[in-house]
Amino acid sequence: MGLSDLRRRTERALYTAQILKILQAYHVRATFFELGQNVKRYPAVTRRADQLGHSVQNHSWSHPNLTKVNWATFKYQVRTTDRYLRAQTGYTPRCLRPPYGATNRVVAQRAAMLGKKLTLWTVDPADWSRPGTSMIVRRVLTKVRSGSVVLMHDGGGNRSQTVAALPKILKVLKARGYLFYPLWCH
Repeated sequence: MGLSDLRRRTERALYTAQILKILQAYHVRATFFELGQNVKRYPAVTRRADQLGHSVQNHSWSHPNLTKVNWATFKYQVRTTDRYLRAQTGYTPRCLRPPYGATNRVVAQRAAMLGKKLTLWTVDPADWSRPGTSMIVRRVLTKVRSGSVVLMHDGGGNRSQTVAALPKILKVLKARGYLFYPLWCH
């Protein structure tokens, strides 16, 4: 493992822990769509999210575009992630968020065959691109509506802007009377 791999692994645990603390401080439960390979590397992070009452769901094993994989690879990506998530949470996720939001009829059919409901977002502040804390806040607050699903990232690189934006977003949305519910896909 190279230094950049170690840094990436450490960052994910760090940012997720910070986000969990913020959500706990604001009494908000969220949904964490997790990559199976991250669950394998950080089982305690997954367990902690579950113990705090968050929904922990499937985001594939390694983040491939599911519209471009064969059936065997699709099954591997979903089932292997399910196995690792079940080991940490005690339940099999019912939701699947396809990487990149890439979906089509075949992906929907395959997901259904595996007992999954595809779940996408309605508000994407593109926090992964690190546009700045104030831009992340503005993008969420101007687009959010009742029933919105807001996409934010805790892994995949430096997420300090997302961490800094989250309390500002939660404070305003709570003041506006919004309630927060995790997704379970029953």
